Amino acid sequence: MNEIKNAHKEEITNFRYYLDKINKRDLVISISFDLNLKLWNINNLECLYDNKIYRNESILYKAAFLNNNNQIYIISFYFIAYTKIKPIAVYDLKGEKVKEINESNCMTYFIDSYYDKKLSKNFIITGNKHVRAYDFNENKLFKVYDDDDYECHCSIIIFDKEEITKLIESSADGNIRIWNFHSGELLDKIKVCEDWVNGICLWNNDYLLAGCHDKKIKVVDLKKKTIIKVLNGHNDEVLTLKKIDHPQYGECLISQGYKDDGIKIWTNILDN
Repeated sequence: MNEIKNAHKEEITNFRYYLDKINKRDLVISISFDLNLKLWNINNLECLYDNKIYRNESILYKAAFLNNNNQIYIISFYFIAYTKIKPIAVYDLKGEKVKEINESNCMTYFIDSYYDKKLSKNFIITGNKHVRAYDFNENKLFKVYDDDDYECHCSIIIFDKEEITKLIESSADGNIRIWNFHSGELLDKIKVCEDWVNGICLWNNDYLLAGCHDKKIKVVDLKKKTIIKVLNGHNDEVLTLKKIDHPQYGECLISQGYKDDGIKIWTNILDN
């Protein structure tokens, strides 16, 4: 196990993995309590980016990567405490602000990037009261995904393995919603919990795993639109899910709960 000692001066509050397929390297973003954002090449433990832009009155909330024409950018959302929400900012790896995304001054719990092969465009995806997609190159709002429910949207996945590109998202009202990414049409709504649905993860394209407030992980059959299995084992709400290829166990799920000291590894997810 490799360890980056003294990676931050303060507690790490946000951690995100990204596979850079073009440069064949594993990257990680880390954000600390003192508002410092860093980008790491995990293969050689090199720090590629060290953000010292934010001031004490700012709150650095979420960040993601975006690879545009083999140029990596840091996409970050922050707001000024007690005053106003700032638009999504785009920085290069030198720490220079490239631009701000128009119409993006909305609070968000989730932010990620997505490259659409059908349109040959990069998008920034966010979620809070509504889910939004922003056209990165044209620097404007592309689509709002809204069915008039005033709830927080926690996790978002873009699924583009079929003819229709789908946006799958989880909500604080206990629903999984599936949208046509390009048209904004709501395709399906599946109830999986009575409260927050946090992290979600696709499993072999036909199934979705949902980490729920009721301490359970629900296995959802996307074609039948039903829960086919429930995984128990967490002591508090389940926050994060990730599918991995384990060298010994093959396809596995890793999960983390709100007050768990470590992560859990699940095997044979679809077995009875």
